[in-house]
Amino acid sequence: MTIAGVQLRNPVIAASGTFGYGIEFDEILSLDKIGGFVVKGLSPESMSGNPTPRIIQTKAGMMNAIGLQNIGVRAFVQDTLPHIRAIKAVKNGTVAIANIFGFQIGDYLTVIRELNEAEGISAYELNASCPNTRHGGMVFGMDAGLLYELVYKCKLASTRPVIVKLSPNVTSIAQIARSAADAGADAVSLVNTFLSLAIDPETRRPRIANVTGGLSGPAIKPIAVRLVHEASRAVQIPVIGMGGISSAEDAVEFMLAGASAVQVGTASYTDPRAVENIATGLQKWCKEHNIARVSELTGKAEL
Repeated sequence: MTIAGVQLRNPVIAASGTFGYGIEFDEILSLDKIGGFVVKGLSPESMSGNPTPRIIQTKAGMMNAIGLQNIGVRAFVQDTLPHIRAIKAVKNGTVAIANIFGFQIGDYLTVIRELNEAEGISAYELNASCPNTRHGGMVFGMDAGLLYELVYKCKLASTRPVIVKLSPNVTSIAQIARSAADAGADAVSLVNTFLSLAIDPETRRPRIANVTGGLSGPAIKPIAVRLVHEASRAVQIPVIGMGGISSAEDAVEFMLAGASAVQVGTASYTDPRAVENIATGLQKWCKEHNIARVSELTGKAEL
């Protein structure tokens, strides 16, 4: 199957921020059983992230405020990307996608230009949930105009397909998705985490040092499915769904709502082989339900 111009063996992808740089999982699961993986978000320079505690378990998932810790794009290209290229599964077609973020549009462009010169990456995923420091901290993905400018300039600079990862913390996901599509995005992925707060009743203080964090996991799945459905009705480009997927049936639900592919994130914390299990489970589910091509599921919910 092809998504955003990228050939995938199946529609199940490991989500950014939950799968390291991919190489950490090479001996844990069979990477050649999944469609691909998205590496941790990359910035122009290395970042140490937020102070701890920065991740907590919730009753139906987790909250995190990692702070986009990463080694920086130059170290990634020099030290990590050669190992990604050497992975047998990648040589055999498992796709590696680079997640990119920044606090100004120029940051995104710097990362893209560095990666353009390197081999081993099939597409870019823009994290649109970052605050734009040049516009008073307005998050790129919460303003249609800012998002359009970001995607348009990144698309011009890119030599690879551009996927835009959308925030759910917006009034109209349809409007935001259309803005990304109009600017030239090859696909959109959604949803990123929901802004959340947890307080310890004993200390009366936030459980996360950053005060707020992003909620993910099964708790957000029904909302994420609804947002994927709304986005898919608003754009003609592929939609990649995510948010609480922990089984093959969850993946099917997202695809019926309009997703062409899915990403699995938080489930990898409870089971490091979750992405592989969901991919093989989806294949089995399709066989049991006489689905010849998994793409036949996309948008076929009877609503």
